[in-house]
Amino acid sequence: MGIHTIKMPDIGEGIAEVELVAWYVKVGDLVAEDQILADVMTDKATVEIPSPVAGKVLLLGGAVGQVMAVGSDLIQIEVEGTGKSSPHAPRIASSLPPEGADPAWGGPAPDRSSAPATVVEPTATVAAPPPAQREAAAATGVATVHARASGDKPIASPAVRRRAWDLGIELQFVAGTGMAGRITQQDLDAYAGRAGQATSATQADQRYTQRSAEESIPVIGLRRKIAQKMQEAKRRIPHFTYVEEIDVTELEALRTRLNAKYGTQRPRLTLMPFLVRAVVLAVREFPQVNARYDDEGAVVTRYAAVHLGVATQTDGGLMVPVLRHAETRDLWACAAEVLRLSEAARAGKVTREELTGSTITITSLGALGGIVSTPVINHPEVAIVGVNRMVERPMIRNGAVVARQMMNLSSSFDHRVVDGMHGAEFVQLLRGYLECPATLFVE
Repeated sequence: MGIHTIKMPDIGEGIAEVELVAWYVKVGDLVAEDQILADVMTDKATVEIPSPVAGKVLLLGGAVGQVMAVGSDLIQIEVEGTGKSSPHAPRIASSLPPEGADPAWGGPAPDRSSAPATVVEPTATVAAPPPAQREAAAATGVATVHARASGDKPIASPAVRRRAWDLGIELQFVAGTGMAGRITQQDLDAYAGRAGQATSATQADQRYTQRSAEESIPVIGLRRKIAQKMQEAKRRIPHFTYVEEIDVTELEALRTRLNAKYGTQRPRLTLMPFLVRAVVLAVREFPQVNARYDDEGAVVTRYAAVHLGVATQTDGGLMVPVLRHAETRDLWACAAEVLRLSEAARAGKVTREELTGSTITITSLGALGGIVSTPVINHPEVAIVGVNRMVERPMIRNGAVVARQMMNLSSSFDHRVVDGMHGAEFVQLLRGYLECPATLFVE
């Protein structure tokens, strides 16, 4: 028998260290060739590390959340023969926010290259299930509790973890039927169904039970990248935010008519394609807004092309896929591409190339847009346009009170590059296009 050591692979793009975000095996497990061992994260993607050999896991070289240097020992596997050292080829599992992911990603990872590798081994101690779950198991007569070793974390996707949180289920006690014990949505359904039968009778009493539980959640993976880039954007960029009220009554009427006429033949139009068109026209007069600022080299790069970042909320966090060359697309082409990008982001299938290279960003909270927001600039861009909620309000027009569809734009600018007057004029130009939508089609 020999020992095969798999080293942290070189992901490319000059990356010297990556974050370990998930283990799919533990010490003592038997693994097959090409079985996924772990997920690691760079600034731009989550990468799966498969096993090049079959054997038994002897040692894990790091803990979840640890930043590891490329070339360091990731895992040791006992194999037939003499064994060897191998930086096995990774697989890109799903794309993540890169340099420039939403309002506002941005910022280098902290320097942990000197931190020693941590050996992770499960202990024999088994955690006891919560009282409510023990009662559920006893009442139903079904073994619903699946206890794990205290150091053995349950494996589940962000969507499963979020749903478990909403249902009040502790994943530590849910049996996983997926690959490497991964907990699936079906596992949650089965567990919730069994536990629900036992707890429904006492639910009213538990509603008023005093609660004192605490939960510590490590900020790792995508949440760590978001936190770093938010912090870096606010630290580097002196923001100023300008808010303007816009009457979109005529725009909404035009959108409704176009959808009624072409709804079965072309993609459905939302507000976004019209806003994209307005930004494309407005940056022609204010090129300093469609730019990126290299604050290390003190160089502003202005772009003729409009590569629009479209902020998209996903189960894993906020991502910003890029609508490339928006200046070449009509309303329906914009609508189709925005829909494709947002669906790909939510499904975890958007590519790294589709998450890089934006020159200006649009962000919207939809129905939750509120009255005013202060969007954070997507570093190293210099401007972001935020869309607030659309509401019908009474307005005075020609001396009469009439109902109008009103909406605010909350836009932030990098004050080092964009003067306050120019930022305000840019938003006023957007307002002019949106309040008189016919001008969107006049070159």
